[in-house]
Amino acid sequence: MASTTKELAFKAGVPFIRIYKDGKVERLRGSPHVPPSPDKDPETGVSSKDITISHNPNISARLYLPNLPQNQIQKLPILVYFHGGVFCIESAFSLQAHRYLNRLVSEAQVVAVSVEYRLAPENPLPVAYEDSWAALQWVASHSNKKELHGKKDPWLAKYGDFDRLYIGGDSAGGNIAHNLAIKAGLESLYGGVRILGVFLSHSYFWGSKPIGSEPKGEDFEKTLEYKAWDFVYPSAPGGHDNPMVNPAGEGAPSLAGLGCSKLLVCVAGQDQLRDRGVWYFNLVRESGWKGEVELFEVKEEEHCYHLRSKTETENVKKLLKRLASFLVSLDTAVPRGSALNIYPRL
Repeated sequence: MASTTKELAFKAGVPFIRIYKDGKVERLRGSPHVPPSPDKDPETGVSSKDITISHNPNISARLYLPNLPQNQIQKLPILVYFHGGVFCIESAFSLQAHRYLNRLVSEAQVVAVSVEYRLAPENPLPVAYEDSWAALQWVASHSNKKELHGKKDPWLAKYGDFDRLYIGGDSAGGNIAHNLAIKAGLESLYGGVRILGVFLSHSYFWGSKPIGSEPKGEDFEKTLEYKAWDFVYPSAPGGHDNPMVNPAGEGAPSLAGLGCSKLLVCVAGQDQLRDRGVWYFNLVRESGWKGEVELFEVKEEEHCYHLRSKTETENVKKLLKRLASFLVSLDTAVPRGSALNIYPRL
């Protein structure tokens, strides 16, 4: 006999989650899981494999390696990637994330670590932040010849350039990347490794009051973005103005302390999160941060279009190329202490 759903944490807040009386959580949305491609993806030539970072807590990841010439000597940039899904759906092992990472790794020629953090509501925030930080520290541990957390991964040890360590993510994953960059500005990574750059794509930031073109009044409180935060972090101090989701909320650490040297903020013109992305870009630019920040906008696209697209459309290619140039570049023409005020609207 089927379980009977119990009352949700809030009415119609996350319509793609059902919680049953027996504690079972059913996810009605999210792309299916797919296996890795250890013998190379047929379209991109990228190899991938799944690894366990920690058994307690349970943290895993999917690693990606581009198609390299035999006897490759040159080290590659490292990308630690965090998937989206409102902190409660999707996975590092999902079809969308796997397809996207194959494309990005092939285009940028990086070693990528796609982190499988634990999801709400079974594991409400801040668990996802804690898992993601632990995964980033595990990656950084490979910079030292001595083992820290068990056996090292040979792809990271052999091919990873720890002077070019990047983190990034989409939607909720972009939120995670921001919060880890803040934490990295306050705490050291293992071995003194530093984050060179961070990219945030269509990042999930919100607050208690609307900005820009966001819905007003009661309609604002009915948005998925508003209600989802209550669902994934019910105990958040400050509620919707908690600094984890509102970088300008009361008690938020200064963005001048971001622990990276360069930042790329990507937004889509038809995305409800678009104005928050531009707002965040301006906050960073005005904070006194000494790094280089750029805004990249694709005007006619919607939220995370590059993940949902089954084919590499022209706009998907443009984003991939922009991310690739960001990940590969060691230096930029703009001196540290300035901001790149660039608004390509494609």
